[in-house]
Amino acid sequence: MLLLIDLDNTLVDRTAAFRRWATGWAPAHGGGPADVAWLIATDNDGYEPRERFARSIAAYFDLPDHRAVLAELREGMVKELELDPRVGLALAEAVAAGWSPVVVTNGTVRQQESKLRHTGLDRLVAGWVISEGAGVRKPDARMYELAAAEVGLPLRGWMIGDHAEHDVGGAVAVGLDTVWLPRGRSWPGGLPYRPTRTADDCAAAITSVVQA
Repeated sequence: MLLLIDLDNTLVDRTAAFRRWATGWAPAHGGGPADVAWLIATDNDGYEPRERFARSIAAYFDLPDHRAVLAELREGMVKELELDPRVGLALAEAVAAGWSPVVVTNGTVRQQESKLRHTGLDRLVAGWVISEGAGVRKPDARMYELAAAEVGLPLRGWMIGDHAEHDVGGAVAVGLDTVWLPRGRSWPGGLPYRPTRTADDCAAAITSVVQA
């Protein structure tokens, strides 16, 4: 049985990891609380393109080389990521129940695979599909098709994620059931679809699918 799961802010709490990184990085470069707040706002929950973000950081902190900033940003984010033990347990229970969890994530192969290995998720899932390697990004249907092919299963099952369009919309379009993680948000108005169900966090989402 196919269980597709988003990575950032689903399997791992990217927002908390970035906050930890920013809280340590800004003071090391002469910044204070207002500068930490600027980093968090400008990051846009990870949706600001990394190269552009690094250039903005270099300009804001008057640093000479945005490439060095980009390297620190990428490496620091990986180091700050933590896997909630409840997520690891839920994944193990899903596998034991016959599910094949596959990570479906937008991003660069090097960065996203570093996250998977640092957190140990690479040993808990059956495989992964990363947009840079796939040549397309969620919500493109090809991402979900490749994920099913990764484990040799038909494209039938569930998708868990926090993004209304990328995770839920893309999955609904290919016929998957979905669990959306609101993370304190309301479902966006005007979308022609809704998730099958919602859950407070990833562990609860996985458990709800396995026990359905």
